[in-house]
Amino acid sequence: MAEQNCLVTNDWICGEYLRSRSQELTDATVQHIGITVVSVLIGLAAAFPLALLARRGRRFAGPVLGLTTVLYTVPSLAMFSLLLPVFGLSAALVVTGLVLYSLTILVRNILAGLEAVPEEARDAARGMGYGPGRLLWEVELPLALPAVMAGLRIATVSTVALTTVGSLVGKGGLGNLIEDALPSFFKAQVLAASVLCVLLAVAADLLLLGLQRLLTPWTRISGTSRTPGTAGGGRTDPDGPGGPAGLPAPAKVEAG
Repeated sequence: MAEQNCLVTNDWICGEYLRSRSQELTDATVQHIGITVVSVLIGLAAAFPLALLARRGRRFAGPVLGLTTVLYTVPSLAMFSLLLPVFGLSAALVVTGLVLYSLTILVRNILAGLEAVPEEARDAARGMGYGPGRLLWEVELPLALPAVMAGLRIATVSTVALTTVGSLVGKGGLGNLIEDALPSFFKAQVLAASVLCVLLAVAADLLLLGLQRLLTPWTRISGTSRTPGTAGGGRTDPDGPGGPAGLPAPAKVEAG
């Protein structure tokens, strides 16, 4: 009886709320995941060419990094107001805003990863006859993956949190539940939606971490492995001496 009365007493933890509103919570969670995934994927697709442009020199890097930084500082309410005449009250409005916010993190990390690729790796690839396109896709990007994935993880967690702001236009996933509960301070709904949002962020981060480890097996190889008779020790690598395609191992990248 006490559990059933938790809705009346407005308790923070209420099993009856979870049972009676399970479909509502599921729908909001699905919308939240959908908006987050689409925003991050579009952001990544947009950030990659921008990072390549910024890598061409300071005359490009300054404007690209400056613009993405300025976009990140625009308040969400102002951002949605500026985009409203173009997209109207739709999910596209929220997705576009989230994409613009993700660019500063993604562009910087992709650029940092590419710039951290050892020059000897590029020289070795060119010596093997790699052209610019093949050099980028088969050498530089694989070696830059730790930094790229670090940026992707940060951008994804940030987007999970920012998606709730979409409740301003009714497209905020779990943020809609939080906003609806605030006028009456419906504790169980606020707590449930907030906890689900945190769990989504943690799950997304762990999923991307697992993907990163799967895509970059050479980063898991211990640098302390020793071979008999070798003073400096040696490292065992299934891809050859170093990283992909037998090229030198990637340098440690400080991403963020």
